Amino acid sequence: MNHLESPDGTRIAYTVSGEGPPVVLVGGGLDDGSENAPLAEVLARWFTVLNYARRGRGESGDTLSYSLEREIEDLAAVIAVTGGPAHVFGVSSGGALALEAVASGLPVASLAVYEVPYMADETMVQVWSQYVDQLVAALSEGRRGDAVALFMGLAGSSPDDIAEARESPVWLDLVTLAPTLAYDAACIGDGPVPVARLGSITQPVLVATGRAPDPHMGGLQPGFFDAAADRLAGALPTSERQVIANQTHVADPEVLGPVLHKFFSSI
Repeated sequence: MNHLESPDGTRIAYTVSGEGPPVVLVGGGLDDGSENAPLAEVLARWFTVLNYARRGRGESGDTLSYSLEREIEDLAAVIAVTGGPAHVFGVSSGGALALEAVASGLPVASLAVYEVPYMADETMVQVWSQYVDQLVAALSEGRRGDAVALFMGLAGSSPDDIAEARESPVWLDLVTLAPTLAYDAACIGDGPVPVARLGSITQPVLVATGRAPDPHMGGLQPGFFDAAADRLAGALPTSERQVIANQTHVADPEVLGPVLHKFFSSI
């Protein structure tokens, strides 16, 4: 594990593997970088891969106050390690963070995102707004377990799934990461695709989704991620829309890796 210092003094942990053009991986909700570790191993066949733990996760530090701008600075500091520019891959809310970072002017050669959970209709925007209000209340009152349960419910987990999760060995790890759910919410913003802001992105962007049902997300509207991806791709000046067959929200790295290799190598 390597460490760097972000401009505000926050310690950011990251791993480096492989050789070749640089690729930076950005994780999503309730992830300390572990979820992208198998993908990093696959991509290391062709690239120098930096997989980092976003602030407040794993070995990365945190500050008393959070802002999206500070987290963009974290990503900029990771890219700087490579000498930049770098290719970037972001999954779920990490994809939203990566999009905001590229729109802000970070030295990114190309960007690939997978299943970014923007809200594609007014009903989901209202659900999202209620979730954010409830999340902020739970975290401010120190109810971290309730915050995780809220997130799982938003993602489509059933009450039985949530009850089972509360009794599982990983629950304490999830509760530790609960404050970062507010960070992910900040990346998504009000919910819909921020068309005007992302329309300034000039780099090539791969917008990908899987289409296999995810057993942990059965409560989401059918086609939730595809609808969001279609709107996102339409907002970007230079985008490629791709459906990766038979993949859930956590894609098989042996399937996703070659897709990313082909896209990044074409730039």
